[in-house]
Amino acid sequence: MKFIGAHVSIGGGVEHAPLNAAALKATAFAMFTKNQRQWSAPPFTEEAVHAFKANCLAGGYTADMILPHDTYLINLGQPDHDKRRAAVEAFTAELGRCAELGLNRLNFHPGSHLKLLSEEEDMRLIAEGVRAAVDAVPTVTAVFENTAGQGTNLGYSFEQLAYMLEAVNRPGRVGVCIDTCHAWAAGYDLKSEEGFARVFDEFTRLIGFDLLKGMHLNDAKCELGGRLDRHESIGRGQLGEATFERIMRDKRFDGIPLVLETPDDTLWADEIARLRGYCG
Repeated sequence: MKFIGAHVSIGGGVEHAPLNAAALKATAFAMFTKNQRQWSAPPFTEEAVHAFKANCLAGGYTADMILPHDTYLINLGQPDHDKRRAAVEAFTAELGRCAELGLNRLNFHPGSHLKLLSEEEDMRLIAEGVRAAVDAVPTVTAVFENTAGQGTNLGYSFEQLAYMLEAVNRPGRVGVCIDTCHAWAAGYDLKSEEGFARVFDEFTRLIGFDLLKGMHLNDAKCELGGRLDRHESIGRGQLGEATFERIMRDKRFDGIPLVLETPDDTLWADEIARLRGYCG
């Protein structure tokens, strides 16, 4: 079964996220657990946690349908020792907030070497930070998101993701989220039928579908391999409708949150309905 939704607002409190998802007739959702432009946040109140769980129950949302995202401020690849320690502490706190809400995964961008370290050295730093965080919060899986490869961001190839997953050395505590726009921008041809098959054969060989914990379904504004993180509404970009029809009809993508991060939220309800229709 496909769980399809969007990255919804937590305006007014985290407990509003499942209500916003339900208004879209979504069967999955993503969210931040706090203001993503700030490092810290006040702790959840008992009332907010209770209301969040109650609203999830009312909407039929289980933890496997929800893909929270950490703040974009965190860089686990930060080469500076003190700044990296602060990043790991912030990431650990984000895992803890997910645990409080009864959630079982947290999606994050791996990090950036800032031209101060080699990619391999920085990937090892990222893995060390993730290991420390999941050891501190044993109930939440850290989910690496592939990147578009813009700037000095790491995690743009399946090889890099596989390297970091192995380096964390915590089986069962890590996973992967594939963003379709990022994959295309990094050079993975999801558009052609042959390219799609080749990409996910490679994913199976290097990572495995057992570690796929979610997807971000976004069309792309940039050309294949353009290394630009520019999302587009479904069917309006370079990937086109057929790519998303292919994903919806593929049972390998069942049972995980499939989440829109497309730029026009007024289209989300229609996009969710169209994606659901592709399932047949």
